[in-house]
Amino acid sequence: MAEPAPRRGPVYPVIFIDAIHVEIRDGQVANRPIYVALAVTCEGRRDILGLWAGDGGEGAKYWLHVLTELKNRGVADVLMVVCDGLTGLPDAITTVWPQTITQTCVIHLLRNSFRYAGRQHWDAIAKALKPVYTAPTEAAARERFAEFTETWGARYPAIVRLWDNACAEFVPFLAFDPEIRRVICSTNAIESVNARIRRAVKARGHFPNEQAALKCVYMAIMSLDPTGTGRKRWTMRWKPALNAFEIAFDGRLAAGRK
Repeated sequence: MAEPAPRRGPVYPVIFIDAIHVEIRDGQVANRPIYVALAVTCEGRRDILGLWAGDGGEGAKYWLHVLTELKNRGVADVLMVVCDGLTGLPDAITTVWPQTITQTCVIHLLRNSFRYAGRQHWDAIAKALKPVYTAPTEAAARERFAEFTETWGARYPAIVRLWDNACAEFVPFLAFDPEIRRVICSTNAIESVNARIRRAVKARGHFPNEQAALKCVYMAIMSLDPTGTGRKRWTMRWKPALNAFEIAFDGRLAAGRK
């Protein structure tokens, strides 16, 4: 009798990746990244896939190491990875999962835009950019961005360059159902986790070593949603998006359940 085919590893609709920077005193105090990978399962659960302590500034090379480790641990496929606009990161992602779509996080783009603008203009810039990332089509988004450039380009050319450079990884979600857009256009899924981590890290100041920093981050994550109420609410909110993913990526999610 033939042996049954081996079970395929999990397929995730989305993995959100980000790095939190902490101060670690290892001989001298240095700013070090803690890499966080958060997945959403086919059932709509949020799973922290791991924490990794980097040895310098955040880099695509280290993210390649993280993503390769996840694949080696059994992650068979990912439909989308939502991340910041780090140079080289899309190449790292497609090296590990060739079919995966890389989506630049709108929150990161807005946050980085504000770095180039005077605080008195933040609200106006946010309002002017909203029609870009909520446009019904890519063509409409480009028209809205041309209007933004006409209004703000002379004063803040660096913002225009920032969005131009991010264009390839910014526009993918515009081709999808609004339910998918609502989920993937920002890293809200990981922002709540990061906010809790930042509060815990700020309370500690700096850490004596890498292990202490990782333990603090781990404990902060474990203290999230102790009653499970947020988890239930999150799962229900994800149901329309998961149905849309099932249709848009025909067969790939189903393959992960076999």
